[in-house]
Amino acid sequence: MSADLALQKAVFARLSSDAALTALVAARIHDNPQGDVVHPYLTLGENETRDWPAGMEHRLTLHCFTRGGGRAEAKAILEAVRAALHDAALVLEGHSLVNLRFLDAQTRREADGITWRGTIRLRAVTEED
Repeated sequence: MSADLALQKAVFARLSSDAALTALVAARIHDNPQGDVVHPYLTLGENETRDWPAGMEHRLTLHCFTRGGGRAEAKAILEAVRAALHDAALVLEGHSLVNLRFLDAQTRREADGITWRGTIRLRAVTEED
C-alpha cells in the first residue's frame, strides 16, 4: 500500500473514532460525499505527496460544511480536527509516521449565502518500514 493511501486510512480512522469531532458532525465524515448530505459534515479534500529525503511529504486538506451553526460551528469542527490530528501518533500500514502537523485553517461563506466551508491543512512526513 502506498504511503499516501496508508496515511489517508489512518487519518480517516482517527477522525471517525474521535468523540469530540463525531459529536459535532454526527459521524458524517466522508471521502466522497454522495448526493444530498446532511449538514454539518467533514470531507477528506485535496492532498499533495512529494519525495522527501527519507520518505514522503504529504499536504492534507480537509473541508467541513455547515449551515445552521454558521462560522462558529465551522470553527469548532476545524478545532476538533486540529486537536485530533496535530502531533497524533497514527499507525500506518507498511509505513511509519514521522510527524503530522497543523498548517493553517480558514472559514468562508459559500456562494449560496447559507453554507459555511471550513478548510484545514496539515503536513505529514512518512517513511517506509
